[in-house]
Amino acid sequence: MSKSPFAIRGVIEGFYGPPWSHAQRLDMIDFLARHKMNTFLHAPKDDPFIRENWRDPYTGEQLEVLKELIDRSAQNSIMFVPCLSPGLSMEYSSTSDRSALIEKFLSTARLGVSAVGLLLDDIPLRLQHPDDQAVYDSLVSAQIAAINAVYEALPTGMKLFVCPTQYYGRGDEDYITELGRGIDPRIEVFWTGREICSPALDLYDAAVITRTLNRPVTFWDNYPVNDVAMTHELHVGPYQNRDRDLARFSRGVIANPMEYFESSKIALATIADYLNDPQAYEPEASWSVAIEQIAGPAAEDYRIFADNSRSSCLSPTDAPELTAAFDDFFFARDYGDPQIAAEELSAFADDLLGAAQRLKAAAAAGNPLLVEAAAWLETFDLGARTIKVISELSAAPTIEELENLKTLHAQIQNTGKRMFGDVLHMTLMDLTMPVRATPNLAVRMDRTTKEEE
Repeated sequence: MSKSPFAIRGVIEGFYGPPWSHAQRLDMIDFLARHKMNTFLHAPKDDPFIRENWRDPYTGEQLEVLKELIDRSAQNSIMFVPCLSPGLSMEYSSTSDRSALIEKFLSTARLGVSAVGLLLDDIPLRLQHPDDQAVYDSLVSAQIAAINAVYEALPTGMKLFVCPTQYYGRGDEDYITELGRGIDPRIEVFWTGREICSPALDLYDAAVITRTLNRPVTFWDNYPVNDVAMTHELHVGPYQNRDRDLARFSRGVIANPMEYFESSKIALATIADYLNDPQAYEPEASWSVAIEQIAGPAAEDYRIFADNSRSSCLSPTDAPELTAAFDDFFFARDYGDPQIAAEELSAFADDLLGAAQRLKAAAAAGNPLLVEAAAWLETFDLGARTIKVISELSAAPTIEELENLKTLHAQIQNTGKRMFGDVLHMTLMDLTMPVRATPNLAVRMDRTTKEEE
């Protein structure tokens, strides 16, 4: 393998929700090293010492924990980057606030880190403190002053990563243009692409934001994260739709994972493959290897499960194997051999059901990857049972059969977890449409109504 064209290859624990445990972070550092990644940013949104109580100094056990993470990272040639997110409450014009911010960064520098991160994302887009409004003419001018002050206070050679308040878009907006011109060009700046969770990262957009920032951009890629509005999805599909030549205008990529630690490794392994050799990267091949490595003996069953959990900002395709199975079933039922159609879809459903049962048993036995996925496994199992019922339908299903499908559909939706993308949902909607579903059904419903009268 040739040397990676990306200088920065890593992960940011930057999601909303329960942060990872200390043991999981140590495990992730080892995982990154095995996959030739080189950066780990510590920035969980719900860690109070990073966001809500950012002014409080690290003391005692907190310093010991950080020191262990820093030492483990050094042993693995990983750059460990402690981050702070002060933007919700910081007064940019306050000398004491600026001093508290700098001192907290310096306390981690004394532990041996070579980089820190100042994250100003997900805060109001305007100055809120009256004293700041009196001193600065805009949020970005206040932030430029604070960012440069922090950087100047850091030891010589120490890196500073910054996430701006406007961190996605076309890349030529006024805020990000002013920030790029105003802060020291040696500071690394994050950008998530056209969207918060960008379906694609292309070369043109990378060139635009790099020109605007006056430095190569570092992408903060919000995948496989599934927080906020995505909590019903489990993002275990492969990394894709990232330009093979992205390194021409980018320092690198840091991926924001899920709170589901083991599940995140599936996508992170494919991200590592892309970053290590983007020209040779093949998403599906990389994904298959990742599942083999991480799911172990359950790999084949997990692949069946994961193929039906591809829904994410990266994936335009939902449950491709189920889509093909339904296409074949309905075509053969209506225009070919209904018996063969039923047998083939029934066998497909049996494969899903077998995988679901074995994976649920492994979860019950304590397999950590599958324990994390337990809620989605229940939806997977229920969906597989529903597909089995569909395979047994005639071309003109009875009212009772359709009512049963409606009940199953409601049960699937009530789980609150997304499986099979839109494929199963839309199929069930089509099958249970009143009257106009099939002419035969309309006749039966009309006959039933007359008999009741």
